[in-house]
Amino acid sequence: MDRHPGGEEHSLKMVRLVTDGPAPIGAGAVVYDFGAGAGDLVKQLQSAGFDARGIDLTPRGQNVAFGDLLQTGLPNDCADAVFSQCAFYVSGDPAGAFREVHRVLKPGGLLAVSDVSFAAPLQETARAAGFEVLYEEDLTEMWRTYFLECIWNGTADPACAEGKKGAHYTLLLCRKPGPAELTEGGGND
Repeated sequence: MDRHPGGEEHSLKMVRLVTDGPAPIGAGAVVYDFGAGAGDLVKQLQSAGFDARGIDLTPRGQNVAFGDLLQTGLPNDCADAVFSQCAFYVSGDPAGAFREVHRVLKPGGLLAVSDVSFAAPLQETARAAGFEVLYEEDLTEMWRTYFLECIWNGTADPACAEGKKGAHYTLLLCRKPGPAELTEGGGND
């Protein structure tokens, strides 16, 4: 499994949020994993019946192509859902990653993201990019345990070591509002 807090169990929880959560999507939906690494989550998503693909700066698996999650090159409104684990922060521009996902998702599309944040809470960054937050869970203790294990094993990502104080690890399920909702609520897109 790709390296991230919670391992495969956490990935499966994210998939269940998208398939069984407050705004479920079904089999055949086009989904992407941004920061897919070796493509383990892509395989899980394909097994669940999704048309799943991944992008990563260092792709290492089948159905994972080279791609920068800040500038994917994907068309507007092309995905039903996007997943990302531990990639927004290390991109150097979490707000930019949320904006790119918002551009790529179809109206009503879902983002399942879990990541660390040191400055603005992930929820605030998601809302600032135009997302509605449907579900949030603080998993900071899980991340701390994982990060300490990585330090012990010598595999800790140096990008995550710089802001140890005030760190939060959050799981979010977000939805891109549809056009009618934006008109009614006066939101932004």
